[in-house]
Amino acid sequence: MIIQQGLLVVLLWVCLLHPCLTAMVFSRTTDQQPKNFAARGIGNEGKALHRQKRGWMWNQFFLLEEYTGSDNQYVGKLHSDQDKGDGSLKYILSGDGAGTLFVIDERTGDIHATRRIDREEKAYYTLRAQAINRRTLRPVEPESEFVIKIHDINDNEPTFPEEVYTASVPEMSVVGTSVVQVTATDADDPSYGNSARIIYSILQGQPYFSVEPETGIIRTALPNMNRENREQYQVVIQAKDMGGQMGGLSGTTTVNITLTDVNDNPPRFPQSSVHLRIPESSPVGTAIGTIKASDADIGRNAELEYRIIDGDGRDMFDIVTQKETQEGVITVRKPLDYENRRLYTLKVEAENLYVDPRFYYLGPFKDTTTVKISVEDVDEPPIFSRSSYLFEIHEDIEVGTIIGTVMARDPDSAAGPIRFSLDRHTDLDRIFNIHSGNGSIYTSKMLDREISQWHNLSVIAAEINNPKEMTRVSVYVRILDVNDNAPQFAVFYDTFVCENARAGQLIQTISAVDKDDPLGGQKFFFSLAAVNPNFTVQDNEDNTARILTRRNGFSRHEISTYLLPVVISDNDYPIQSSTGTLTIRVCACDSRGNMQSCNAEALLLPAGLSTGALIAILLCIIILLVVLFAALKRQRKKEPLILSKEDIRDNIVSYNDEGGGEEDTQAFDIGTLRNPAAIEDKKLRRDIIPETLFIPRRTPSAPDNTDVRDFINQRLKEHDNDPSAPPYDSLATYAYEGNDSIAESLSSLESGTTEGDQNYDYLKEWGPRFNKLAEMYGGGESDKDTS
Repeated sequence: MIIQQGLLVVLLWVCLLHPCLTAMVFSRTTDQQPKNFAARGIGNEGKALHRQKRGWMWNQFFLLEEYTGSDNQYVGKLHSDQDKGDGSLKYILSGDGAGTLFVIDERTGDIHATRRIDREEKAYYTLRAQAINRRTLRPVEPESEFVIKIHDINDNEPTFPEEVYTASVPEMSVVGTSVVQVTATDADDPSYGNSARIIYSILQGQPYFSVEPETGIIRTALPNMNRENREQYQVVIQAKDMGGQMGGLSGTTTVNITLTDVNDNPPRFPQSSVHLRIPESSPVGTAIGTIKASDADIGRNAELEYRIIDGDGRDMFDIVTQKETQEGVITVRKPLDYENRRLYTLKVEAENLYVDPRFYYLGPFKDTTTVKISVEDVDEPPIFSRSSYLFEIHEDIEVGTIIGTVMARDPDSAAGPIRFSLDRHTDLDRIFNIHSGNGSIYTSKMLDREISQWHNLSVIAAEINNPKEMTRVSVYVRILDVNDNAPQFAVFYDTFVCENARAGQLIQTISAVDKDDPLGGQKFFFSLAAVNPNFTVQDNEDNTARILTRRNGFSRHEISTYLLPVVISDNDYPIQSSTGTLTIRVCACDSRGNMQSCNAEALLLPAGLSTGALIAILLCIIILLVVLFAALKRQRKKEPLILSKEDIRDNIVSYNDEGGGEEDTQAFDIGTLRNPAAIEDKKLRRDIIPETLFIPRRTPSAPDNTDVRDFINQRLKEHDNDPSAPPYDSLATYAYEGNDSIAESLSSLESGTTEGDQNYDYLKEWGPRFNKLAEMYGGGESDKDTS
């Protein structure tokens, strides 16, 4: 077989450009010995090898992409040496795109492409060809495979992955500093021609930046670009294929470049001197004003630190740096006084915290300014000579005695007069007073150290011309002790002496207390007011004394109580003494001296009850309480008038008493039915003992012209729906039937004389309270038989 191909000119051009593509692709498709070609050779086993002529033989088919012709693009021709030209063979094509993209003339074997082909979608197609007998449909040649390769043309422009790039570079960078690299891609075949060879160029951004043609790296092109002059730059980069030659396709992208800040600008004060004012009354820590040095840099490169480096006010003022605003705040360090000094001068320096060594030549990175501070005069309150006063006086001084003097002055240059006064909240008892003109404090009442040892006063000094300007000072008054209190017994003593006591026996140890507080401490002396034949006092010289007996034996029948006056004296000047009386009882004691009884009447009492008698009395009391409790409980128990084992709710109960008619006022007052407006509060029933008292519920009275039947129906409805109504019904409530009752009389006596049967089924329609009547009288014949 031979292969015939069209478009010889195109194929020759392809072969010249790409010699590697001219290699033949051979595929053995038949075992028949060719008639016109044969080759011989010697195999490994020494046998002669015969080579048959291939029935199919062709090159790769090449097809240009993006064909723009009006007809189908011719690809090539298949031909079998079995084809005699009589139309007996049929060519079949299968594989990628067979029948849709590629079609074959089944008689001639010509292959055509039906539409334009894009290499970027698919670079080659693999198909299979076969020749069959048209009549028998049997293959005359085995199926063989071939490839159609798509040749690329420059139909894709370079593209950037980002439409806009953002980059930054420090200001003042040297020429050639790399900023950013941009890279474009081309979908064309990079191995075929220059369709995918890209060259970069800069369309906008010169002369500040440049781009490397091969790599796309953008670099600075001017030295010392200053951010303070211009911060933003927009650069347009072009990428062109075909090596940048004429006719190549191109694409562009935008690069926004920002110059970042470096510390290349030193701080500068806008003024060489600043003048500030402050009132002399400003407290310590008050902000006087702010100063600020300007710095063209930003962020960290503009951070400053302020300090006072010189001036006569370095000790009077401070300066603090505000991090947020980069300002220096001048504050008061010590109290100011207009009368002492009125003007201060400071030399303030502002310096960058972070300096770049590369830009030292642009420095120094600091600046100074002069700050003048004027102190303004204000009307100041008086000033006391001391921050506080302490006066000590004895408690026995006379009323009106001066205890001390406070002094104050007006610090202003006018030096106006001052008026003194006491804050009465600190002297509620008005014990002290003060002379308003000279500040002398004197007593207005007697003092008593034992009541209050300290007095904390507050003295006010105010200007007479301006009373609002005032100052307070604390005055502490200490009351010194004077021996004006006599000692007394420390506690109340319950003293007794045994009847069998012996002479010289200790019966009590006593001590004393004194409200005074002498400097040398307390010292007491104990003695008897008069010689006593029964007892004596022995001073222990340690502020205590012992009471001793002077004779043997005491009798409570003769004398049950002794009174012993004891004199207690102190040793301060003037000596104070007092007499305290001890009450000594005579008591019966055991052999060890333990008290048993101190009353003389106890000898006359009978012997005490035994334990058994006490238990018997207690049991009797308990039994009486139990009996009393049972009796009370029995009286409270309810005894109903009607005794029945069944629940008699909603039943008609016979009381064996017909009642006294209208004259019987105990059962029901018929006047209520005849005059509903005169109804009174609901009364309790008298036929049973109520267990619970229900609060009467008032209902609106019926109108004066309401019929008794409506009134009864209304009350009936209320009781049917009232859960708090008494559980038992009374026939007296329904004793009056009204006029023209359809049930006529409900009396069981009258119904017994009535001839014929009566139908009581209508009772079921009257409500739940008549259900029992309906069951009793609505039973028919069976009920009559049982009755």
